[in-house]
Amino acid sequence: MAGSGGSRETWSVDVERRLTALNHWREQGGRLSPERNLDRAGCRRVDKMSRQWRQLSKKEEMSADGKVFSPGGLLAMAYPDRIAKQRSHGSYLLASGRGAVLAENDVLAGERYLVVAKMDAGRTEGRIQLAAALNKDEIRALPGLRLRRVARIEWDSVKHRVVARDEERLDALLLASFPLEAPDPDTLKQAMLQGIEQMGIESLPWTDKLRQWQTRVICMRAWMPEKNWPDLSDRWLTEHLGEWLEPWLDGVTRREHLQRLNLTDILQNLLSWEQRKVLDEILPTHLTVPSGSRKALTYEVGKAPVLAVRLQEMFGLADTPRICHDRIQIMLHLLSPAQRPIQVTQDLRGFWNRTYSEVKKELKGRYPKHHWPDDPWQAQATARAKPRRR
Repeated sequence: MAGSGGSRETWSVDVERRLTALNHWREQGGRLSPERNLDRAGCRRVDKMSRQWRQLSKKEEMSADGKVFSPGGLLAMAYPDRIAKQRSHGSYLLASGRGAVLAENDVLAGERYLVVAKMDAGRTEGRIQLAAALNKDEIRALPGLRLRRVARIEWDSVKHRVVARDEERLDALLLASFPLEAPDPDTLKQAMLQGIEQMGIESLPWTDKLRQWQTRVICMRAWMPEKNWPDLSDRWLTEHLGEWLEPWLDGVTRREHLQRLNLTDILQNLLSWEQRKVLDEILPTHLTVPSGSRKALTYEVGKAPVLAVRLQEMFGLADTPRICHDRIQIMLHLLSPAQRPIQVTQDLRGFWNRTYSEVKKELKGRYPKHHWPDDPWQAQATARAKPRRR
């Protein structure tokens, strides 16, 4: 047969080329051949063995079930686990799941399907030493082959959607794929849950307001442990997605579909009506300050809630406000007229007694139109530049 010392045109691992060379040699009576590097001794051995096998099998054609197969088809009957599908030029995946490679200039390197008759062990992938081409129709026609139809429903992390496909497979090889008709709804939900877990809990349609509500619940759990408030941390929500989110995922199969969810209602339903009422009462979203303004509280896990308010709106108030049945003291961010913090404190009384006079000296010249009374205890709190005349 053809050896490795031949030209680029003649050297290949292709079994069919070797059979063609063998036929030429036979046609010339074993004397001449267009293959210059033909191994004539090898041809004689193969010819002798083939005649012996033909006599033993009593067949004039190599066939199965009345069908005549190509050399690749015949090899596939002997080595079904070595049927291979192209991954890229010269790179193949075998039905067994192993990888195999061809020289880039081999005539077979562009074939979609091969059957590998011989390959070396290789460290990571075997190098193909003998193979033949075959096509998908011939694979399907092979007798006794383990072709399977598989319903595949899974999350596509690139397209951010659930894919539902009806696949034709030969072990590790995907031969064909079609849209799956009437996929199982529960399986679709499970795949979507896997996608949300991969993308992270932040892929859900959170709002700043809802994040603050979640933080208040987490704080309530920490500040009133005896009440056994539920854990609604991101970690718990992620680990228990199937418990609280799955019932709401009908028809949700893409990342953009998540925007349909009313996440506020879904999460708030994890609390009882009584718990929601208590939460609003003892961990309020806003506090009314001496000026009469209603100011937002900002909650952060592990820290005191922050109340940012202009200094002039707090005149006359002696003690720092408390919440959660007086267990938690507010952190005050007292602001300048430009809404910049000039004092961060939990000791409002101490600020009026020790610090206010220095702040007044510094800021009165900068903001002369605003109210800077000498006595903050008796001054009228105001949300305006100057208090209204009484």
